[in-house]
This record gives sequence, C-alpha cells and structure tokens, in this order.
Amino acid sequence: MTTENGGSAHRSRLVWLVVAQTTSMVLLGLWVTHVAAGRGPLTLEGRVSQAFAELRSPVGNGLTSGLTLLAGTEGIVGVTLLCVAALLVLPSAPRWREAAFLGGSVAVQSAVFLVVTFFVERPRPDVPQLDGAPPTSSFPSGHVGASVALYGGLAALVLSRTRGPWRYLTAGVLLLVPPAVGLSRVYRGMHHPSDVLGGLLNGAATLLVLGCVFLSGRGAADGRTPQGTGTRTPKGTARGGPPGPARPAPLPLPDGRRRGGRVVVVRHPRGCPDGLADEVRDRLRRHGFTAQRWTSTTVDRPCGSLAEECAAGGVGLVVVCGGDGTVRVCADVVAGTGIPLALVPCGTGNLLARNLGLPSDPATALDEALAGGDFSIDVGRVRGDGLPPTRFTVMAGAGFDAAMVRDASEVLKAHLGWAAYALSAVRHLRDPRMRLSVRLDGGRRIRRRARMVVVGNVGALQAGLELLPRARPDSGRLEVVLFDPRGAVGWLAAAAHLASRVARRPGAAPAAGGPGGAVSVAAGSLEYFGATRIEVRFARAQDREVDGDTVGRGARLTVETEPGALRIRLPHAPGAVPAPSGAPGGTSHTAPTAHV
Repeated sequence: MTTENGGSAHRSRLVWLVVAQTTSMVLLGLWVTHVAAGRGPLTLEGRVSQAFAELRSPVGNGLTSGLTLLAGTEGIVGVTLLCVAALLVLPSAPRWREAAFLGGSVAVQSAVFLVVTFFVERPRPDVPQLDGAPPTSSFPSGHVGASVALYGGLAALVLSRTRGPWRYLTAGVLLLVPPAVGLSRVYRGMHHPSDVLGGLLNGAATLLVLGCVFLSGRGAADGRTPQGTGTRTPKGTARGGPPGPARPAPLPLPDGRRRGGRVVVVRHPRGCPDGLADEVRDRLRRHGFTAQRWTSTTVDRPCGSLAEECAAGGVGLVVVCGGDGTVRVCADVVAGTGIPLALVPCGTGNLLARNLGLPSDPATALDEALAGGDFSIDVGRVRGDGLPPTRFTVMAGAGFDAAMVRDASEVLKAHLGWAAYALSAVRHLRDPRMRLSVRLDGGRRIRRRARMVVVGNVGALQAGLELLPRARPDSGRLEVVLFDPRGAVGWLAAAAHLASRVARRPGAAPAAGGPGGAVSVAAGSLEYFGATRIEVRFARAQDREVDGDTVGRGARLTVETEPGALRIRLPHAPGAVPAPSGAPGGTSHTAPTAHV
C-alpha cells in the first residue's frame, strides 16, 4: 500500500526501469539471433563450444556440475531465502531495504529472463550437452543472470553495509561466482558465449535498477526503514519527545462557503495506518470539519458502516481513505444521493485519483480537494452471470488483466505496490486467447478473439500509461479496448504503442472507423470502441475483475454508464487540466459546473 511520501514515485520508477531493461534485453537477443548471426565474432562461437567439449575431463565435469547446482533454481532460491531471512532476523533491527533489494533482484532477474526467452528463440550449441536442457531459449543464460543477481547483490551489500579489511576479499570472492558459472555453462555445452554475456548484462542491469530504488537516497544508509509500513508523525509533534509548537489554526472555509452536515471517514486499516489517519483527522479539522464519524473496512463490510450512516441522514461529505477497491464500494453507496466524495489515495493503484489529477501524497490530495469544489463524474454499472449489479469508477474487464489481478501476491503488493501486478502478468503471457462477442448500444454483435477486454470510465493506468486514450470520467460514455497481441511482433507493437502514449502531448483523438466506431492500432493488437451500453459474451467462462478486485469467473458482462451519478470533491474540474498522459482532443474539454 502507498503510505509514505514518494513511495508511489519510487515504485513507478522501478517498473519503468524494469520495462526499459526488459525491452533492451529483448532487442539485444533479437539482434544476436537475427542480425549478427553468422557475422563477426559470433561466427567463432561454434568453434569455442566445440573446443570446450573436447577439453572435458572427469575433474572438469565434477567442478562444473557443482557450479551448475550452485546457480540452479533450487540453489538460487534456497540461498536467497536464507540470506533474506538472515537480513530480517539476525540484525538488531530488520534490514528491510537490503532484504527487498536482494530478494527483488533475484525475482526481477528471473521475470525479465522469462520475458526475453518468450520473444527470443535461440537453439543451444550443437555439441553434446552434459545437463538436461529446459524448454527455454539459450539466450540469455538464466544460471548466469541468477548468480549475478544473488552473489553480485551480496557483494554489493557487503561493500555498502559492512566495514573492515575483509569486506573487499569477501566481495571479490562473491563476484568470481558469476563468471565461473558462465564458463561452466559453455563447458557443459548449455550456452554460447554470447548467451553468457547476455546473462551477465541482465543480472548487472537488475542490480543497478534495484539498487537505485532500495539502496540509494535518504534513509537507505542504515537499511532499517520498512518499505510501505512507515507511519507519519503529525506536524508539530516530535517523535518520542515533548510536544512541539501548537498546530496552526483551522483554515478559513474557501470563499466563505458553509458546509453543513457531518463528515464520514471510511478507512482501510492496512492502507491508512494510524499516523496517516491522525493526519487526515487534523486536515479535516483545519478545513472546518469538526463533526467526524470514522468507520473501518472489513472483509464482510468493505465500506464499513457507510450505508447506515448515509441512511440516517445528515451526511455532508464522505472521505475515503483507501485504494480503488474501497473507493468503488463507497461510490456504489453514495452514487445518486448527491453526497460528495473526497479521496485520500493510499491504495496500490489509486487509478481514479491519478486520472482526476490528484497528488499522489494522500494528505496533500485531501488538502487540495477540500479547498476545491464538487463536480459530477460518471460511474459504470456492471452485472453478469454470478455477478450482481455493482458500480465501478475506473475499469471492469476479463481475461489477461483479471488473471493478473487474481494471482498478484499480497506480500509483493504490500512491499512493491502495483509493481506486483507486473510480475504477476509475466505468468500469463502465454494464456490462450478468448473467443468473445461485443454488442454496443444494442447493435449487431462483433465477434473477435482477444487476450483481454477492458471497459473503462477513465483511461490512464499507473505512471501515465494510457490504455484508453478517449476515456473521460464525465463524457457520458464508456470506452472499450480489446487487447490481442499475436507473437513477438504483436507484443512489441502493443508495448511500443502504449509506451508512446505516456509522454505524448495532447492531440487529436484517432478517427473512428469500422464496426461500432472501432479504431485498430499497433498492427491490430489493440482495438477500441465506445458506447453507453456494452454487452460482452465469452465462449467459455473467464476471470473477471472490477476496479482491481476479482469477482469470479463467468461468461457474460453487461456494462452501462450512469452519467454524472457521482459527486466528487476536487481542486479543479476533471477536464480543466491535461489528462495524466496527454488527452486526445485538446488540452482540456468543457468543464462541468461546480456545485459549491
């Protein structure tokens, strides 16, 4: 959960650095296998492999067998778990940053390795092989990459976190392991020399990326600050000491406006720890909201007692401290009632807050919203077989994205935030395509195959990645995307298209064309539609998700828009500033009238 200043920015940086690393490795692999093959130094690789095969001996076979076990999956996982446990248990205070750096390096290296082998298919050397060959590409060497991530990571920790004359010798020994593993892999006929070089580069890049995120910057020196679990100390209070200066007086209400009724604060206990809750309480008081009722979410009551509070009457504002899932269930209660909602984004994704232009820091987002006005935005309403009607504010979908959400590790989400979804996505790259039909506003059925279908009220994902470029929260319609990359070319085209949307300046929306106003881009990997009512049927039951929450498998989804059903308190109208990654159709669109 995002509970610290700058935590979201660090996770965004991590993911984009990993994406850049993965893309570079894929391009390098394609260059080795398609451009440089049979040219220059690579023509000598066959002779090198043959020479090593001719030099084999019982002693060499035994030594290289030991190195293979040391860098194999079981050996790497076992040593990594022992080292991470030691970092958390043995010191006087757990070294969370170091543990996250080491464990994350091994995991990220493995994820990048799997993605690269998906796109790059290179046969192993044409010599007798001493090990069983797994069904993966020869490029890059997974054994070498894993040994760099683990033993190179240990060397980095030894050099940066210990003192004494022996640290250089220890680090030197650890750094000898990866090249030794590389030689053993060539000796045993499992890899070409360029595969070993690719493994070294992949492991080194992973250490550089994870090191920049976990071992650099303020607070990294002692390595004792838990990631994602820090609490806030209210301003004016010295931690562990006497009270500091008095808190500032409550701010005057903007423009002399009178706000009636009490405020109900819905708090997700894990996303909003005690320190942040104290700060939210203080910010509300400073803006004149002294009558506060707090309720916490539970598994059985995901919006706490909000429904009962609203039914009792007298509620002037609802403040939601949580992520998109908590916002969704609260919006389902207050939509259509006229009660405004204010967001304190402290979840994993916080996509609604991002698309509405709120700051990533939870307390700052609340401060700016309370100084603004109330604006109406749309909500979506979705139902299906086994899925009772429910509202959503961000997106609903099925297929690849739902499986990714379902399998994302709760532990990784707590420490890495939404980067955990990226790691989960790797597991589903080879999932089969779905057969489905889409019906827009009662028109004829459009039959397609796709890996996922997403219906969105807003368009931007984390880090400004624009999945639905024409989606607007107050447009009165919903946007649909069918995602169907085919083969390595399709995946690369889709990734390049989406990446190009991140920094694109506002411009004209793509011209509509095809059935239902469809727009096809990235060599047909993405196809866009827009409507107020969307019916999707699947040939087989598929995983489904609504605003980042899995809602079970099913063969149908019917989604409709409820224009202007939700009032939300914002520092500015949703269309008064550019969208997170550039809004097609101009720098802004007509802003709705604020209700103040």
